[in-house]
Amino acid sequence: MKLIFMGTPEFAVPTLEALVESGHDICAVYTQPPRPAGRGKREQKSAVHKTADHHGLVVRTPQSLKNPSEQQAFADLGADCAVVVAYGQILPQPVLDAPRFGCVNVHASLLPRWRGAAPIHRAIMAGDTETGVCIMQMEAGLDTGPVIAREATPIGPKATTAELHDELAELGARLIAPSLDAYVSGAVTPLEQPAEGVTYAHKIDKAEARINWTVSAAEIDRQVRGLSPFPGAWTMIKGERVKVLAGEAFETTALGDAGTALDGELLIACGQGRYRITRAQRAGKGAMDLTDFLRGFAVPAGTVLK
Repeated sequence: MKLIFMGTPEFAVPTLEALVESGHDICAVYTQPPRPAGRGKREQKSAVHKTADHHGLVVRTPQSLKNPSEQQAFADLGADCAVVVAYGQILPQPVLDAPRFGCVNVHASLLPRWRGAAPIHRAIMAGDTETGVCIMQMEAGLDTGPVIAREATPIGPKATTAELHDELAELGARLIAPSLDAYVSGAVTPLEQPAEGVTYAHKIDKAEARINWTVSAAEIDRQVRGLSPFPGAWTMIKGERVKVLAGEAFETTALGDAGTALDGELLIACGQGRYRITRAQRAGKGAMDLTDFLRGFAVPAGTVLK
């Protein structure tokens, strides 16, 4: 088939690689324009852009697809289908309609649960025990289209967003070629999503990253894992902002007010239970395991985290 690929971050790269390996003709890759990044704020190409360059594919980086001339340029490619993975723009209807078989999306949740921008983070933070990938026929609504294929995977009790991100990226890559072939050949009929069970994975707000020690240790554990590595859960310790990158929750009742260090090894009282920080990062410094962190930054019992 003649395909257009549309994606931007690392999550989309395995799917692009899978389509290249499958032998389809990728006539163009659409990705977000280079953005300033790093300490020098030099413009850097997206992960998909770099991968497309490596394979010698044509890359297009329009600021918007709302412009009729951009929509016409997209249609003029004469693609059979467009595969979209975390592209970063809402596709206007003329773009959705341009390919012969429309546009399909690789989405990192078991739709209709967690439609929207941050499905991996939200699944972990909500305490879901499983998630997965759906290959979806795109329409104008936010992740509302019929599902072509889906595959579930368990969320382990220690899973982080970083780990689940990589697992689902590979799962999507594994599903895309056979799902696309079955869809275009008519071997499968896309299934409408049920009306029940719809949830929205809203973009993570910075305010959500601050730890509230008055909630349960289990909730804090899910927050830390769900926000790892980005944006990172954080708390104030001795007047410094500290990222909490990993820890362990204990259900047993803490003898102390919420947010109080119960020992000199970062065991913290919560609203319910206790939470031990096992990996953390001070501003301007690298991430450290507990022993190294405390060697240069003692947190004695009785210290109050805020």
